[in-house]
This record gives sequence, structure tokens and C-alpha cells, in this order.
Amino acid sequence: MPLLTWKNAEEIGLQLCEKFPDLDPLAVRFTDLHQKITSLQDFTDEGAKSNEKILEAIQMAWYEAWKDNQ
Repeated sequence: MPLLTWKNAEEIGLQLCEKFPDLDPLAVRFTDLHQKITSLQDFTDEGAKSNEKILEAIQMAWYEAWKDNQ
């Protein structure tokens, strides 16, 4: 599996969906989302490189994957 950075919103969203299948992505605060992303096994980017726009894109990718699995 490729290493993940903040630019991989779709793949991060899929991995979050797999790791937290029962968690509604829209109920996750950005501070908690940031922690969940940086704790992913394949995530290699620096935590400080994220911003609200990036976190929102990842949250929406996670939501789309989560919604498809409901």
C-alpha cells in the first residue's frame, strides 16, 4: 500500500471508513479527525501540514465511503 500524505484525501477517507466503520464521519471534530488520520499506519506526512480545507476534503471522502456502506 502506498504511503499517505495530506494530498491523498480519497484513500485516507477509505482507510478511515475501514478502521472506524460505525463512526459517522460528520460527527467527528476536526481535532479528532486529525488525530485519527495521523495514527493511520501508512500515513507519513507531517501533522502540521494540514489545514481546515484538507481536513474537510478528507472528512467528505470518508463520509462518501461511509454512506456507501450503510
